[in-house]
Amino acid sequence: MRIVCIGGGPAGLYFGILMKMLDPAHVISVVERNRPYDTFGFGVVFSDATMDNMRKWDPVTADTIEQAFNHWDDIEVLIKGRRMRTTGHGFVGIGRKRLLNILQARAEELGVELIFEREVNSDLEFPDADLIVACDGVNSKVRTKYTETFQPDMLMRPNRYIWLGTVRPFDAFTFDFRKTEHGWFQAHIYKFEEGAATFIVETTEEAYLAHRLDKMEQGDSIAFCENVFAEILEGHHLVSNARHLRGSAWLSFPRLICGKWTAFNGNSHVVLMGDAAHTAHFAIGSGTKLALEDAIELTNQFKNHGAARESIPAVLKAYEELRRVDVARIQNAARNAMEWFEVVGSRYADTLEPEQFMYSLLTRSQRISHENLRLRDKTWLEGYERWFAERSGVPATNDRVTPPMLTPFQIRGLSLTNRIIVSPMAMYSAEEGVPNDFHLVHFGSRALGGAGLLFTEMTCVSPEARITPGCCGLWNDEQAAAYKRIVDFVHRNSGAKIGIQLGHAGRKGSTRVAWEGMDEPLPDHNWPLVSASSVPYLPDGQVPEPMSRAEMDEVREQFVAAARRAAGAGFDILELHCAHGYLLSSFLSPLTNRRTDGYGGSIENRARYPLELFRAIRAVWPEDKPMSVRLSCHDWAEGGNTPEDALEFAKLFKAAGADLIDCSSGQVWADDHPIYGRLYQTPFADKIRNEVGIATIAVGAISEADHANSIIAAGRADLCAIARPHLADPAWTLHEAAKIGVKQIAWPKQYVSGKSQYEANLERASAGVKP
Repeated sequence: MRIVCIGGGPAGLYFGILMKMLDPAHVISVVERNRPYDTFGFGVVFSDATMDNMRKWDPVTADTIEQAFNHWDDIEVLIKGRRMRTTGHGFVGIGRKRLLNILQARAEELGVELIFEREVNSDLEFPDADLIVACDGVNSKVRTKYTETFQPDMLMRPNRYIWLGTVRPFDAFTFDFRKTEHGWFQAHIYKFEEGAATFIVETTEEAYLAHRLDKMEQGDSIAFCENVFAEILEGHHLVSNARHLRGSAWLSFPRLICGKWTAFNGNSHVVLMGDAAHTAHFAIGSGTKLALEDAIELTNQFKNHGAARESIPAVLKAYEELRRVDVARIQNAARNAMEWFEVVGSRYADTLEPEQFMYSLLTRSQRISHENLRLRDKTWLEGYERWFAERSGVPATNDRVTPPMLTPFQIRGLSLTNRIIVSPMAMYSAEEGVPNDFHLVHFGSRALGGAGLLFTEMTCVSPEARITPGCCGLWNDEQAAAYKRIVDFVHRNSGAKIGIQLGHAGRKGSTRVAWEGMDEPLPDHNWPLVSASSVPYLPDGQVPEPMSRAEMDEVREQFVAAARRAAGAGFDILELHCAHGYLLSSFLSPLTNRRTDGYGGSIENRARYPLELFRAIRAVWPEDKPMSVRLSCHDWAEGGNTPEDALEFAKLFKAAGADLIDCSSGQVWADDHPIYGRLYQTPFADKIRNEVGIATIAVGAISEADHANSIIAAGRADLCAIARPHLADPAWTLHEAAKIGVKQIAWPKQYVSGKSQYEANLERASAGVKP
């Protein structure tokens, strides 16, 4: 084949090398606009895993690169006068110029044609090419030409950064955080060759402008950074090799995602690779990794399908399908890390103690979990666990340190033995709102399963407040007595606490039970619905009536009466359901609140009725017992509430006396589009906890002890609510504790004989021995 790579970075060079190795008969050209062996930037970082992959495909290049590598295992963090270090992280760094030199020399050795100092404006300049690889960077001219085909989504991120270097020696990947009068600056520092280190300085747009860095030339910007980071530089200077950039040389990071990576120009097939197709923030150092692995996978598909022109369509289809998944995974981790640095000043640097700050930094991408840290540096992690446990009130012992999820938590007069919650989950099994034997067994078994707190399903304050005819209620004394029976059982037979979640279905009421048609209206015996406005949940659903002031008063008193009954039944905590499109949520969301009176419009107006109701409940709920509020922290629909709006609601509820915010999302609008994934709702809890200063509950796709420990240890939430895993396993907490080797957690005395056998079977399985 005739192959042309437009762009002489790692992607184009390495693809040329691999395809020449696959078949020397290919005629391959790499066209680069810069001079030979010329590049910008200092060092690049990639992982041991990438090197393993390269070693399989081209041992010669891998060996040459490895000889030039600087490998280190340590991460060092400096903040608030503290210097902390952990090991076992396995980074490799190399100068970008050195890497390109190695790839260029290898390409020439194999017969790849290298063409320098040629600016390519169009793929049509190579009409004889069978395949054109557009690896011409984030500002790719080829991608821009075919915008409608490639569908690029480019977003400039808010932070500013400047890419510098220093000859000051560093033996660890170092993060230095410094606070100025206008905000925080952070330096990302790593050695890439002997006597040389990359030194990236990053800050917010606000701090950048406040220090007038936008008005400075490069020399002045460098002098500013030298002053901010004078302590760590120890008299060494910073330098830039971006003299081609005018002004201060501060940049904004472009996040790029393309809808499609391949095209046909009428003569040649065109494929995007590297930064032309996708970008990954330098916070996890994966741009070069992605480029090299793009080249490997495209070559692999030619190997699988045949390296001939007629195979190109099938090759490109398979390449894009496979790489899109891997790239999305890396981009997701890079986005998490990037966003962490974007809010580090407003969310973490001032609020977290240095020890927890470092843990948060290490796990910022969510690729590194609690147990993964144990594999990397067991000594450091156990020291941190001990630090966390002592601050949670766990006395130091010689036993295995209590992991974060099993540490106690105190809020008002409520003491929880651990931080795991059985999330509220509708069972649709009540009769006339009365909890029955099913509920006793359901809640009782989960209380015996080790969780520190369990919530009832959403309990409705009137017959008309129910979602379905099978929903539990608390509008009469019979229901209160049935609930007291359950509460007494939980208190008498377990160490768990039990809370009630009060709610009103609003526009989502009068529907069938889940297994007969989720959210579908009842075929008969419907009851009238009320909501903030006349907006049905489903397009063909029952239309609610906008609440009048008299109806607001009536419903408020129904909530107050239910709260009094809940207190009488002995519940330990009360949660007000203001999420998922139910009545109070319908007031909060602009998608469902179309009112023109004092209860619609602004955030303050939309929150007015839910806050009025909350205050009325707080006035009758026992002072020593906490109250939580469940919010939909993202409507996942255009025009709906965003995490920024949820932040404002959390502030208002905190001011009204809320002790906890339970951070869920979605289900407000039937046509919403959540972005699902592991721990996908945890960022909402993180944001509210650390920016509002209120305890939060994380919920959603949390399914392992490792997840819960990571969330709690990092300070992203104070409690973790586990829903579906608790349906599958009532003893989830006990079992997860055993899986991570924690034996000191108490089992119900009736089940103790099963504890040792369960733990022994886990140990046998871990050792590969059949029971």
